[in-house]
Amino acid sequence: MKKYNTPHRRRVIKTRLTEEEYTEFSERISLYKMSQSEYIRQALTKSSIRPVITVSPVNDELLSAVGKLTAEYGKIGGNLNQIARCLNEYGTPYNALSQEVRAALSELAALKFEVLQKVGEAIGNVQTYQL
Repeated sequence: MKKYNTPHRRRVIKTRLTEEEYTEFSERISLYKMSQSEYIRQALTKSSIRPVITVSPVNDELLSAVGKLTAEYGKIGGNLNQIARCLNEYGTPYNALSQEVRAALSELAALKFEVLQKVGEAIGNVQTYQL
């Protein structure tokens, strides 16, 4: 019995193609002069899958609105930081106010995170994948 120096492959992958897809697949195989199996193995191991995000007009408006909100959050956060710095410099008479400003900063950061997370989920529901 002759032994080959190749790994024993037991797993089978099946897929369906349209006539156009199969024609393109066949042309590529003949162009590279390799078997279907070898072509698929190389395509799987040597390529990277990059997400392609499809943005519809609704999502475009959403992204624009989120961009404006993010800019506003940045401005508000900057103002609150300046107020907090000033309060920290002048000490004890403003401790209660200082704590309120810190709490507002914390809530603002949490709200910004929540909005960005929801936008990410909304965009994620529309994305498709491409080799």
